[in-house]
Amino acid sequence: MTITPADLAHLPLFRSLKPEQTKELLAAFVPRKVSKGQVLFREGEVPQKFQLLAEGEIELTEAREPKITVRPIAPIGELGALTGVPRNTTAVATRDSRLLEVDREALMKVFSRSADLAFLFYKGLLDVVSDKVRRDKQRLDEMRDNIIRTQKAMKELRDVVLAADETPISQPVCDRLDDLIEHNRRSHYRVSPIESHPASVRLNGGPHIPVVELSEGFLKLASTANLAQGAEATLVLALPKGEIPVSGRVERLGTDGILFKLDLLIDEYKQAMAGYMTELQMLDFVV
Repeated sequence: MTITPADLAHLPLFRSLKPEQTKELLAAFVPRKVSKGQVLFREGEVPQKFQLLAEGEIELTEAREPKITVRPIAPIGELGALTGVPRNTTAVATRDSRLLEVDREALMKVFSRSADLAFLFYKGLLDVVSDKVRRDKQRLDEMRDNIIRTQKAMKELRDVVLAADETPISQPVCDRLDDLIEHNRRSHYRVSPIESHPASVRLNGGPHIPVVELSEGFLKLASTANLAQGAEATLVLALPKGEIPVSGRVERLGTDGILFKLDLLIDEYKQAMAGYMTELQMLDFVV
């Protein structure tokens, strides 16, 4: 099967291109045959090529998510392929398939020859990303509404248990509900530092230890930190706009990091930490 500009005109990524521009772009792609059961790429791999499925069927799998079946004609992981973001899924051919693919270097050469083509292509990519952000926001809004309803229902259930005659299970049920209600409080929502907005801690004047995640009451430190389970410590939290002395206790050690529960902060330090967390959240927020 030969893919023509008309075959791609319905795809958001190519919708802005003129037929002759799409034809020029397609000229950079090379065909590739894949057999049933062959793995195209795995979750976590850094993509090197932009691929179009011309014939066959590809199944995308992600941990704890439903499988997605991709059928022609469709781009496969276009965002990661063009930005270098590691793959979120594993792609396996469920039928003998044929792809068209181009590596990023060859694609950049096409764009360097035609600024108009590059502009319209990236406009299409931006439209694709905008649609993805909008759909993700809808899903997150639904999840947040579900959490609010669940939180309210658990509080009502706790009140019912407390108002009823006490039984052997009354206290365990109330304790469990209290734990779940506390866990779902907004203060436990976590954010992750990024390269442009890093955070780290120092212990006793030692080297900086990266902060993996933080919330109003907790820090998760890189597992390289020399801290023991249950140890109490005073740290210096280094943020982009200054340093904050913090103290607390090691709640948990794990391969994914060290969970450090913070003592109460004075208002000045609490505001500085809240300001940093807001800056991180704004990087994910579309105004």
